[in-house]
Amino acid sequence: MNWEMKPVSELCEFAIDCVNKTAPIVDYETPYKMIRTTNVKGGFIDLNTVRYVEEETFKVWTRRSKPQYGDVIFTREAPVGDVGRFTSNDTNVFLGQRLFHYRPNPDLLDWQYLAYVLQSEAVQGWVHGIAFGATVPHIKVDDAENLKIPCPPIDVQKRIGSILSAYDDLIENNLSRIKLLEEMMQITYEEWFVRLKYPGHESKSIDPESGLPEEWHNSKLGDSCTLIMGQSPKSEYYNYEELGIPFHQGVKDFGNRFPINTCWTTEGKRTAIAGDILFSVRAPVGRLNVALEAMVLGRGLSAIRHKGGSQSFLFYQLQNIFFKEDMMGGGAIFASVTKNDMLKINLTFPSEDIQEKFDVLASSADEIILALFKQNQYLKEARDILLPRLMKGMIDVNKIKLPKELLERTEQNSQAQQLDESVAAKESVA
Repeated sequence: MNWEMKPVSELCEFAIDCVNKTAPIVDYETPYKMIRTTNVKGGFIDLNTVRYVEEETFKVWTRRSKPQYGDVIFTREAPVGDVGRFTSNDTNVFLGQRLFHYRPNPDLLDWQYLAYVLQSEAVQGWVHGIAFGATVPHIKVDDAENLKIPCPPIDVQKRIGSILSAYDDLIENNLSRIKLLEEMMQITYEEWFVRLKYPGHESKSIDPESGLPEEWHNSKLGDSCTLIMGQSPKSEYYNYEELGIPFHQGVKDFGNRFPINTCWTTEGKRTAIAGDILFSVRAPVGRLNVALEAMVLGRGLSAIRHKGGSQSFLFYQLQNIFFKEDMMGGGAIFASVTKNDMLKINLTFPSEDIQEKFDVLASSADEIILALFKQNQYLKEARDILLPRLMKGMIDVNKIKLPKELLERTEQNSQAQQLDESVAAKESVA
């Protein structure tokens, strides 16, 4: 269907480029958050990995670049062409450099439609086609402001936006649930094993020599875990056609918990299996992910497997130890670590009953996290199949009905998220 092409700036209340300066950030958390280009990806804006600034900085920088619910953010550089819907009601957020800020006129342009049309094959192809720069590809401000998009009637825009956003809203819902579950387990781990407020702690005495509760002990990682150090196969065996098994050289494709496969290999002797903890041994040292499936490990990674099967307990302990990237025991900073360094990592193990109780609790949470992650993968695949067909007018939007399962799961996940929040609040108070 041939819809009229219009410059996006003519359809917005405003479309502006954010100031091309670096805001003075701080290395501690404040209420004031700066979104960077790395926070904008795949239609979403990640507010969990933002940078923080002081109040005075926030007041100065928000004169032009303060987003509100329903705005669409577009990256001009580093990388070019990523898109995010601003779906938060947080008013203490501003946009950093290299971001373009669109606020659609609701009478002319549906904001959800804009977010998806900017991700369409046609617009992305145009953006990457005009991007220039030998080191960092980018597009000019005028190009971001005046790029043309197909403009169907507003009712069609809204229908397309509502169809595709149903998938992304559920994805965001799932991501929120994952974050709550992770926070719940981190809080529980710290309560039990850092503050030593584990079940039954009142009746246990502390060993004066070890400083640990009775029946607890310290151990080296090499004594309690199997360690596989990565070794990269020759590049001639790499491919991007999903031949062989996934290959991960380092943390480039790490996610918040699970890696995303972008490269495969038909050769490789050092492999991880599903459930192994992936540990980066080169800068940034100590970043963690969990293997979803068998994969070949490159030189930048190792895989850790608890000999007794307590993977969840081990994961949260390592996460507690390596709360800062590049940090090993004692606060020393490393650009890389060897196998011997890894084997000497100090771990603390509680009594068998306490470890089993925590591992049952943590593994249950981890199973839900894994299920939600996989559901999000399926939702993204379904959305990505629909998006180009809707943008080309190949499907009559008035005849599309969202799957009943999707609508039901949206409602169920909303209710489940409320339950998670309630449980998290109780855990926090405890």
